Order: sequence, then structure tokens, then C-alpha cells
Amino acid sequence: MQLAKQFFETTLNQQRILEMVETGDWSERCFDSMIDHWAKERGDLIAVTDRYGETSWSDLATQVDEASRGLLELGVRPGVVVQVQLPNWHQFLVAVAAVERIGGVINPVAPIFRTNEVLVMSELARPAVVITATEFRGFELGLMHTELRERCPWVKEIVTVGERPTVDALTWQDLLEQGRFSSYDRAAVNLLRAGSHDVCEVMFTSGTTGQPKGVMHTQNTLNAAVDCFVETVCEGVTSPIGEVDGPGYTFHMASTLAHQTGYLFGIRAPLTLGGHVVLQDVWDPAEFVDLIESHQIQISMGATPFLADVLGVPQVEERNLASWKRFVCAGAAVPEPVLEDADARLPCVVLPGWGMTECGLLTVGRPSDSLTMRLTDGRPLPGNDVRVIDEQRQPVVGTEGDLQCQGSLLFAGYVQGRGLTEASWDGPWFETGDRAVMNDDGSIRITGRSKDIIIRGGENIPVKEIEDLLLRHPQVMGAAIVGKPDERLGEIGCAFVLPSGNPPTLDSLIEFLEAQGMTRQFWPEDIVIVEEFPMTPSGKVQKYKLRQQFL
Repeated sequence: MQLAKQFFETTLNQQRILEMVETGDWSERCFDSMIDHWAKERGDLIAVTDRYGETSWSDLATQVDEASRGLLELGVRPGVVVQVQLPNWHQFLVAVAAVERIGGVINPVAPIFRTNEVLVMSELARPAVVITATEFRGFELGLMHTELRERCPWVKEIVTVGERPTVDALTWQDLLEQGRFSSYDRAAVNLLRAGSHDVCEVMFTSGTTGQPKGVMHTQNTLNAAVDCFVETVCEGVTSPIGEVDGPGYTFHMASTLAHQTGYLFGIRAPLTLGGHVVLQDVWDPAEFVDLIESHQIQISMGATPFLADVLGVPQVEERNLASWKRFVCAGAAVPEPVLEDADARLPCVVLPGWGMTECGLLTVGRPSDSLTMRLTDGRPLPGNDVRVIDEQRQPVVGTEGDLQCQGSLLFAGYVQGRGLTEASWDGPWFETGDRAVMNDDGSIRITGRSKDIIIRGGENIPVKEIEDLLLRHPQVMGAAIVGKPDERLGEIGCAFVLPSGNPPTLDSLIEFLEAQGMTRQFWPEDIVIVEEFPMTPSGKVQKYKLRQQFL
């Protein structure tokens, strides 16, 4: 059986490809081949540690080989989409490399997403195969996907990872066994590997409307993101084998591997460098401190609340954390008191960063930066650029405006087509949808978002989707979701509700959203009942006036 492939229309043209190749930012390097390379060089060393144990480089390479041939047996070929909804387990890394080895397209989906979100993403990406967990944190993901099958006829196979099987689904061991006894040899597999300019990843993010955009990346755009990160963030760090600037760094990742942060710096960076990545599938700051001591973790990256959580671990400054050299904070600005506390009590250099699904991490602080400079959102990575423009579309410094970016990391387009993609570009500059100030030293400071998205602990909240669902509640006539400042998470969702009769309670709204299949992290955490909304002449809610209640 051969599964249906998707035809992705990208904006890549020969001019951009030639420019990137000539500068050396793009090449013919393929991610999966690095696993074979490091398996030969470092076979007995540990590549991945997760909740369930350690996986050596040689074992990882064997599993990638078996999984890739097993996927071939299921009908995966170049251009076929494989959706992966797994926690931070080593099977996620195996799946990524295996899919790319045979020219497939990986579609990572965070394990927190439920029926509503997964259905929308599936309708856009059209995965032929789904790899998911049988169960995670009390929720049966495998069952959800088998039940979705009736509404997603393009999904032909479901593979589940877990201790017990899911009805009407293959197990992970079934997949590996099919690959182990496959008639496809390695030469046949290698012929299917896609080119470095072909789409290899579709990852979804919330757009300005709250609807997900399917962001397409190639080997080259993802490799450039890894290379720039390593050049800038890892500079001067000595690897465990005694070499300055690698190979073999020990990474840590607790952010989901299905977000670009986790995908790039929890999968592609450590495996490209021949390193060791320590994964947490559930964030626990005390456990993280233990992991630093036991695995000599050097480099970690996560949302700003993670840093505050680590500082809250009792006697953290007395622990043996000398190996920890870098922590990159993204998703929200680092408050000055938190940064000062970290500088005083932790051995790592805390670096701010800004990025998007469309470009990965594009600006970051430097290890040599002063405290003042590290209170910004960093400077562009090598081979990339940012600018802030005013209402006349002219670049400005020291004044708030719209943030644009360009460079080697930028994506290849949206799966929704050229129309949506081209609407996001101003010539060679990508419109980020964020507001910022450009400083004299080239760093930027994010000041807000022109898009109507709340960022809760580094997680984008799809405001419009929540508002639309709340309007179905029998006690709700109007609803507006606004970000409310929160000391730990940066902001949380607050529901401003115009009732249709008796006002609803927050609990009743949550019960309603849960019944609708809305992801728990998206639920509002506060409620304000209003008699009317402040409106523009065109009939839009003036949300900035609602936010003023929190100032």
C-alpha cells in the first residue's frame, strides 16, 4: 500500500536558494545522516535520556533504521505526512529521523492538544499516519485518535507508544518489528531521502485570527537555526569530552518537542552535534536540579517561568550545578529581579531570546552581554536581521513599531497556500505581528503583540477559538478573552463576559469548555462580568480598555 502524498506549495525560489548556498548558510546536509555518523563515532555513549531510561547512539541508530523501514511497509513515501503527538520520550526523536530518512513530512503536535485542535491541524496537514502515546497524564491519546478516524479518513494507520495497546492501532513494537523484517534494504531507503530544499516539517502555530497556521520548514531552514544557535549560545562551552565548542554537549529539554523550541533544541541540535539530551516529559524544577547533578547538563532552554521555578527550589545555590553553563529564556521577557537573582545564585548565564514557529529562535543575548543588555530580547543570530518600522513603513530606532525579520532561518511558506504566505511578507521582510523597539546596540525589546494571542507560560492561547466556543454557552451573550498579568506565567486568560441572563461562573465556563474538547491550558483562569463592551465605531471590542483594569 502506498499512502497519499501532499503537494506543498512553497515560496522558495532559485534566487533565495542560490543566495543562501553561496553564503554557506544552506547546504545538502540531512539530519538523519548525522545519527549514523555519531553512531559510528560514539556508539556506546548515551544519546538520549528520558523518563524510561537511556538510549545509546548505536541503539538510536538501530531504532531509526527499523522505524524508517517499518514506515515504508505502512506505505509512507516522499511527501507523505506523519503526525507525531508524543510526550518528550526518545521515540519522538526516532520518529523524526525515520520519517525524514524516507522523504516523509513530520507534523509534530503537542500532547496537550485535544479533539478540537487536533482535528483542525489534521484537516490542514492531512497525515496518513499518526504516531501517538497510548496514554499520557491520565488522558488516552490513542483512543482520541482512533475515535477521530471517522472524521479524518485520510489517516490510514495509527501507531501507539505505551505499555498497553490501543484497539484498532499498531504498537510501536509492531512498527519496529515490521522494519526489522522488511524487504526494503538500506540502499532502497536512501534513495527516498528528500532534498535539503524540500519540505520536511509542518508545525502549527496560532495566527492573528487565532486559527492555526501550518508552517513549512526544510532541512536547510531548520539546520540554519541549529547552526546559528550553536555558534552564538554554545560559544566557549567545553564539552564533557574536553573539547571547547563541542562535540558532545549535554542538553536538557522540558518544553514539548512538538514546539519549535523543543523540536530544534531538544532534538535537532543535540543529535546534530553528537551530544546527549536529557528529556523531561513533565516539568518539575526539583527534578531538573537533580538531573543537572546526575547528568552534568550544560545547556537548557525554556519559558521564563522555568527560571523562576528553579530559583524556588530550596537551597538551589548549594547544589552541585557547576556544569550548567547556559539557560535561554524565550516566550516572555525576564523580569530584572529574576535575572539578578539568577546571576547571583546560579552558575549558568541566562540569555533572553525571541522567536516564532516561522523562524525558530532569531534573536538572543550573548554570553558576554551585561545585565542591562540581557534585559532586552537579544540581537539577531548570524545570517539574519530584524528591523522595526513605523506607520510610514520606515525603519526606526528607539521608537515602538512593527517588528520584521529576514534571513536563513525563515520558513518556506504556510500549508494554507501562497495567499496567506504572501500576505505576511513586505518584500524580503517577514511581518512577525509583534511590536518592538530597536535599541542603538542592535538589540530589540518586544513591547506587545499586534496579533490577538495571549502567551501563558510560553504557550500561545488561541483567543478567538475560545471566544467563539464561549458564545455557544447558554448564559453568554458576548465574550472577550484578555491577557491578565501573572507573576509566574507572564499572563493568564481572563474572560470578560456579557451575560444573556444570570451571569455564568468561572467553573461553569470551564465545565463547558472541557465538554467541548478545549485544551486545559487554554481555559480562562479569571472572569469579569460586564454590562457592555467598549466598542470601536466599526463594532470591534476595544480590548486595550479591558486590559487597563489590570494596570
